[in-house]
Amino acid sequence: MAGKNSRVIFRIREMILQGELPPGKRVREVELAAKLGVSRTPVREALPILAQEGVLTQLDTRGFVVRAFTPQEIMDAIDVRGALEGLAARMLAEQGPSRRLIRSLHECLREGDEIFAKGLLVLADECRYADMNKQFHSLIVEGAGSKVVAEAVERNGRIPFAAAHAIAFDKIDLPRMYDHLLYGHRQHHNIVQALENGESSRVAALMIEHANLSKTSINFSRGGLRSAAGTTESSVLDR
Repeated sequence: MAGKNSRVIFRIREMILQGELPPGKRVREVELAAKLGVSRTPVREALPILAQEGVLTQLDTRGFVVRAFTPQEIMDAIDVRGALEGLAARMLAEQGPSRRLIRSLHECLREGDEIFAKGLLVLADECRYADMNKQFHSLIVEGAGSKVVAEAVERNGRIPFAAAHAIAFDKIDLPRMYDHLLYGHRQHHNIVQALENGESSRVAALMIEHANLSKTSINFSRGGLRSAAGTTESSVLDR
């Protein structure tokens, strides 16, 4: 993701979390562009990406609607991601990561360190952190070399807000969000260290714990999610 498109994706994602775009609502490009203060083009480009994430459903008659989902489904999907990523990390540690992979992981660590070095978060950090986080997790899953695990992670990522990069900032309390994400980035450092040391059991546990942190991130940001999804608590995700 880059530039204006990234910001639009984050804003729409947050509107869904906060209940501004409730389940079943048709997403209209013109209306959404006006609300976000952008042209229709970045909105048009963002909607298929959000459909891939599972937060929107594409209609046969063209256009998109907000997909019905529940908070519990998000939490369960994050647990599944943690288990799958933990398996991938264990496999990678047992195989021994390549030097090239370790260098790429350290590049992610440096990127994250730069984000937190200034001691606070700004809204531009949202896209930057999400991109770094997505790369970090992708490197581990791909590095495991298991097509089965990679495909399972990809399928699970279609459940709303389950993917590693599906982050939404708590704009009301950015200092608290800073502490939360900084803790997550320290976990990144511990994960890389465990991989370098070949500690397969430890790195698997760290990945599960790390995914668990995403639940808190969602809890920070989902002010309207429970009320928005309240009428669909018994709904089943259309997988």
